[in-house]
Amino acid sequence: MRCVGVRPQGIYKFTVIIDIKDMKMFWKLSLVFVVTLLIKGCDCQPMACGRAPLNTKIVGGVNASAGAWPWQVSLHQDGSHFCGGSLINNQWVLSAAHCFPGTVAASVTVYLGRQSQDQPNPNEVSRNVSLLIVHPSYGAGHSHDNDMALLRLSLPVNFTNFIQPVCLAAEGSTFNSDRMWVTGWGDIYSGVSLPSPQILQEVDVPVVGNSKCNCLYSGSITDNMMCAGLLEGGKDSCQGDSGGPMVIKQGSTWIQAGVVSFGYGCAQPDYPGVYARVSQYQQWISDQIGPNRAGFVTFNSTTLPDENVTCPTTPTL
Repeated sequence: MRCVGVRPQGIYKFTVIIDIKDMKMFWKLSLVFVVTLLIKGCDCQPMACGRAPLNTKIVGGVNASAGAWPWQVSLHQDGSHFCGGSLINNQWVLSAAHCFPGTVAASVTVYLGRQSQDQPNPNEVSRNVSLLIVHPSYGAGHSHDNDMALLRLSLPVNFTNFIQPVCLAAEGSTFNSDRMWVTGWGDIYSGVSLPSPQILQEVDVPVVGNSKCNCLYSGSITDNMMCAGLLEGGKDSCQGDSGGPMVIKQGSTWIQAGVVSFGYGCAQPDYPGVYARVSQYQQWISDQIGPNRAGFVTFNSTTLPDENVTCPTTPTL
């Protein structure tokens, strides 16, 4: 929703001079209007996304500073973090379908503005979930395809330096060998939890083209997916990062390209992380969230695609 016509409260004085002439008579009338404006400002949310005012685990990552990724959310059930997600407007969160097998919306708590899982978070707010929507085609014919979910918060949130929505990659966006950022509180190695105080982790990884990634994953990568990670291993998302955002910066705007979905282990050589491709779901997301829209931005990669990749004769996996 866009704020229009906001002015400070106060008193404004206008002087209007009206001249009236009629052959034998000339007179001047001065009218003074005193107008009291009672406009107190607008409490609506600005239609902006992808801003990180304070942005100056993940395997191979480092601690993120407070407010560096203000759209990152932590999803909790029974008092524990189980998945990540991203704030896409003041009342909706984007996450992964596989995070919610048989989950009831009321059992999920969303934490926004959080940095540490163990220490106090002075910039944090929490919300219950009033509606959980899993993509209707998730798991139909392919166990990882359409790994998308939306959560509606019980109450809208106010944006601060520590809580901001991310922009979403619009339909037709291209990502080739661009470098992405992934964030989360997941394991730092397979089966090894992020140690206390469990500070949000960040890591940068390059995109691996779908042709190459499809070879590495034996033909299981669809157009609804994208891959990112070092082919030599060492940097990746991991268990507990699921549902979280993979983002890229365009100018001063951060755009979410992917949702953490799956992978073979964590940070294994020749097995980059696999992400749900956000740009494939613009229409579905818009249909679900109604008039309170998300901000979709087109990203066009300036690097070349991997269209000529040839798979080895013997599949790797």
